Amino acid sequence: GGGVDGAIHRAAGPKLLEECRTLNGCQTGQAKITKGYRLPAAYVIHTPGPIWRGGENGEEELLADSYQNCLKLAEAHGCRTVAFPSISTGVYRFPLERAARIAVGTIRAFASRASSVDEVILVAFDPQTKGCYDRALEEARS
Repeated sequence: GGGVDGAIHRAAGPKLLEECRTLNGCQTGQAKITKGYRLPAAYVIHTPGPIWRGGENGEEELLADSYQNCLKLAEAHGCRTVAFPSISTGVYRFPLERAARIAVGTIRAFASRASSVDEVILVAFDPQTKGCYDRALEEARS
């Protein structure tokens, strides 16, 4: 694929795709874990976020589930740091401001009870995305 998924696969190398083929897919909002291969990370946690269909099809809940289930897998594997891209806001067209608020809210709620994950990094690939996440983080602090 393109976007973040494609970049991860290119950086990790072909063994990542080989392992992904053994996972038998993954439902929207769920998550599965593989080795990181050539990445500077022990694992890659995969989650298909929802495609935006107008907001009346459970998209917000599915997006929150994507973050929550990734964090649960990270905890189960003893991960201390997790990095997230802006899930579903590219070709899946999830509204960026909404997605940022959902991501920040879900991560903050999880962090309050996390045992191994002590750092979550939100990775923005452009200034617009960074601005949305900065605003969502500021709103969450107030």
